[in-house]
Amino acid sequence: MAGRRVPARSRATIVEDAPVTPDSPTISAPAAILDGLQGRDCPVCGAPERGARPFLSASVDPERIGALSFASRKPPEYMSFRLVRCETCETVFAAEAPGAEALARAYRDAGYDSAEEALYAARTYAQALAPRLGPEHRRGTALEIGAGSGVFLQELLDLGFAEVVGVEPSHEAVAAAPAALRPHLRIGVFEPGAHRPGSLSLVCCFMTLEHVRDPRPLTRAAYDLLEPGGLLAFVTHDYRAPINRLLGRRSPIIDIEHMQLFCPASLRRLLGEAGFGEIDIGAIRNRYPLRYWLRLLPLPGPLKPAGLAAVEALGVGQRSVGLNVGNLLSVARKPL
Repeated sequence: MAGRRVPARSRATIVEDAPVTPDSPTISAPAAILDGLQGRDCPVCGAPERGARPFLSASVDPERIGALSFASRKPPEYMSFRLVRCETCETVFAAEAPGAEALARAYRDAGYDSAEEALYAARTYAQALAPRLGPEHRRGTALEIGAGSGVFLQELLDLGFAEVVGVEPSHEAVAAAPAALRPHLRIGVFEPGAHRPGSLSLVCCFMTLEHVRDPRPLTRAAYDLLEPGGLLAFVTHDYRAPINRLLGRRSPIIDIEHMQLFCPASLRRLLGEAGFGEIDIGAIRNRYPLRYWLRLLPLPGPLKPAGLAAVEALGVGQRSVGLNVGNLLSVARKPL
């Protein structure tokens, strides 16, 4: 079933209540990502799509696809391809999605406007991961897949890693990297052949696993690249978290970028089948400025800009707030 073509007339439906934000510029061919959508089976266990249950109908407006549609930490657009839930492993996935080359182009050309939020996210991930790192990991090489502007690489260097490497497809994100970190960044998609098998002590993939078309090959490649005892760390959304279930289609995790959504069961299946042991999956508490949390809220009409203006006028927009918003940290070890 994988690779089947989808007729053009079934590619998208219009969502009229999703507001166009002023910081969402259109790209030269906004509907190009919709050309040649391909049918998919479950990207975690391979179960046929025909046996999956409906999760959400398609909600894509080609006119609203802009330069920030495939950028990190953008204002929510609440667009998605047709989503189904696998009855075997509980993964939610896009039943029709762009091909790998189309996705690579979309991320290559994506805008970048999340420098402040990236710093907060990097600190959150570093604090959550640090207790799991031993001296044997810190004296090795760490790879981050989907590194953005590379700020988490600095956290790893501060934790004592001997060498860090980040892979990031967005040219704008890499251009925004601090000068000292640019030598550690590689522009492009993750290519396992760029690293020797068994040469890494840590592989990180934060808020990126939902975006890749095929998470199984990525996870298995990470296993091969890790040295015995090495760690793989994912941060993903949990579609089963109470806040995401409450918000439904108005949850920020409903996004055209997301090829799949995970829960603890699907992550455990993905990591276990790749060969990892000592799999630890738990919720993490994110800390961001109040203005960022307000950007994520599904407020109607003029309420959101009014709220943002109010917190800035009060001088509290920069105040950081820690919340559990349904994100998971998964850490797994390659057996010795």
